[in-house]
Amino acid sequence: MKETPINCIKCKHFYVTWDTRFPNGCRAYGFKSAARPAITVKKSSGMACLKYEQKAIKA
Repeated sequence: MKETPINCIKCKHFYVTWDTRFPNGCRAYGFKSAARPAITVKKSSGMACLKYEQKAIKA
């Protein structure tokens, strides 16, 4: 069974930082990285991101 990749841009915990070396941030895990946070979490833990929550849709 193949996992569907997590799109951090659609997650409510994702944010863009001002740090040019680490432009992607995750408020749920509390870190910044050069790659998307879900990729960093997968590489470090071997598991998919467990804190993904889709952003609320604005009306």
